Amino acid sequence: MHACRTLQPPPFCLPHHPKPSIIPVRSPSAKFATAAALKESIFVGEAAERSMDLVNKFMNLVVPPLTLATLFFVLLTLYFLKLFLSLWSSFFPQDLRHKVVLITGASSGIGEHLAYQYAKKGAALALVARREGRPKETADRCMELGSPDALVIPADVSKPDECRRFIETTISHFGRLDNLVNNAGITCACLFEEVTDITNFPQVMVSKAALTNFYETLRIELGREVGITIATPGWTESETSQGKYLTKEGQMQVDLEMRDVQIGLFPVAYAEGCAKAVVEAACRGKRNVTVPAWFRSLYLYRFFAPEVMDLCYRVFYMGRPGREREALSKRVLDATGAKQVINPSAIQGSEIKSD
Repeated sequence: MHACRTLQPPPFCLPHHPKPSIIPVRSPSAKFATAAALKESIFVGEAAERSMDLVNKFMNLVVPPLTLATLFFVLLTLYFLKLFLSLWSSFFPQDLRHKVVLITGASSGIGEHLAYQYAKKGAALALVARREGRPKETADRCMELGSPDALVIPADVSKPDECRRFIETTISHFGRLDNLVNNAGITCACLFEEVTDITNFPQVMVSKAALTNFYETLRIELGREVGITIATPGWTESETSQGKYLTKEGQMQVDLEMRDVQIGLFPVAYAEGCAKAVVEAACRGKRNVTVPAWFRSLYLYRFFAPEVMDLCYRVFYMGRPGREREALSKRVLDATGAKQVINPSAIQGSEIKSD
């Protein structure tokens, strides 16, 4: 008698036929086969490991000398090609007449003289700077030197919105943009441990070594579509070499004594010569340019003996705790009176704005 009284039984009233359970029972022969298979897999794994070890040992013996041999022929071919291209670009540099060049940080120093060099070659210019008065004087001078047009755009390169704005303004005004010169930059004159808020240094963050890696990567991505020349100038007459720095609070100030500590006995190059070398390198399509050229020898120490470079920086530029003005570079500079000889007269005055 069913407990359900419906015409069609509900699911729980359906007849149930349990499936028979299958319980595997291993015979002694099956256990022996499993153990044999396990031993075989272990043996195969050990054989594969020994094979890989032999392959790596073989590669360790063969790859280094083979790499050196192929590198010799590759470098020979590469430098012959680079010599040919260098000679070719020397005789047939880029024609800048009526090309549109945008320069950031164009109010003074290297940026101002870059504008003059491009103007002499007949380029139309877009001059970007935070201040308005000085760039207008630079624009007028550029027009006198041969630029067909010079547009002044007040903007701060540390703000992404303003970067987009001055690019769009340039293209809207000229209808094109051929060369972009990212020159704007500032440095800070404090130790990292003294910084209380890293967000106070957006100008430094967008203008320092990270950009080198960025442009190296961009060069790979763009290929030959866009030429990229990375300029690494040494100490050059500019607002920075006049003592303009960011304090640990992120405020702009002029500190001539700190300037002397930072520069020390390094001679300061003229901005005009530096700008001329940079523009010529860009016109010839060079990958990198260092001004003055003798600075490149310091890279050898940085690459092959970085410990020596670190020691020199600590000895000459790091003052003792609580006595930061007694850095050795500053004391040597004052004792020898070399500042009047190795520094241009333009950076020896104190007429510079702290904005």
